[in-house]
Amino acid sequence: MERLLEPDTAGDPLSGLKWTRRTTAKIAAQLLRLRIRVSARTVARLLRRLRFSLRVNRKKIGPRHPLREEQFAQINKLRRRFCRHGNPMISVDAKKRELVGNFKNAGAKWERTPTAVNDHDFRSQAEGVAILYGIFDLQANRGLMCVGVSHETSAFAVSSISSWWLREGRQRYPNSTKLLILADTGGSNSATRGARKDELQRLCDRTGLTVTVAHYPTGASKYNPIERRLFSAISGNWAGEPLRSYEKILKFIRTTTTSTGLKVRAFLDRRRYPLGVKPSAARLREIRITRHKKVPRWNYTIAPSNVK
Repeated sequence: MERLLEPDTAGDPLSGLKWTRRTTAKIAAQLLRLRIRVSARTVARLLRRLRFSLRVNRKKIGPRHPLREEQFAQINKLRRRFCRHGNPMISVDAKKRELVGNFKNAGAKWERTPTAVNDHDFRSQAEGVAILYGIFDLQANRGLMCVGVSHETSAFAVSSISSWWLREGRQRYPNSTKLLILADTGGSNSATRGARKDELQRLCDRTGLTVTVAHYPTGASKYNPIERRLFSAISGNWAGEPLRSYEKILKFIRTTTTSTGLKVRAFLDRRRYPLGVKPSAARLREIRITRHKKVPRWNYTIAPSNVK
């Protein structure tokens, strides 16, 4: 049932709670098509065991995007295709930036006395900032976190993806020439940001990979698998612990595990990534991008420049 719900499952990266767009009756009907006969009540009981939670309606600014459901269907189609051919699929996103120092961290831990921290989160009292960008390999259940020290830019995001490929991806998928990236539509992952497409083109040229990108609809980033399968585990591991140094941040990330076998690697990237870098119009015209017929704004493929 968990595998059946995977494409339509969202999660809170801090609490680890999960929820799904499907009703218990629809889940029971889908299980019946697989010759598994259970009632909607039994489905509800099993969902609680899997840490799903009932959620009440919440007011939200603005309507849902009209292409939301069509994009979810397209993402599911791409995931099935890449899985069927054994090609890598990664879910990427930037985690909340953290101040490095003796500052309060959300969550609680068991101890005899409370840990004293600074009463205000002043940037001037911090050793620095930790810019956290994650890559989660859906098929291998492995994560990699790049901890930056400057800014969350498209160059930093794609550099992190490149590091994943060089450190893990090419060893795990030695015969693959295609990569699927699942991302949200904001920040360094923006579907409209020319700098990101420029960096992805450079990645394709360096590695020989043909990269397909599928963006989750606006306002639906919680359905990105990395949120619940990697970020929530990391947040739970360092809950209530002041992140006093970069070494401590790396240690907590590297020691994050789950009952499903998750393992995480982490490294510190001390390079500087300046803000405001934009490719020229001539450079953008050189990018070998092919937009898909279904929701072309959010789905596209970039091929290496030297491949016909």
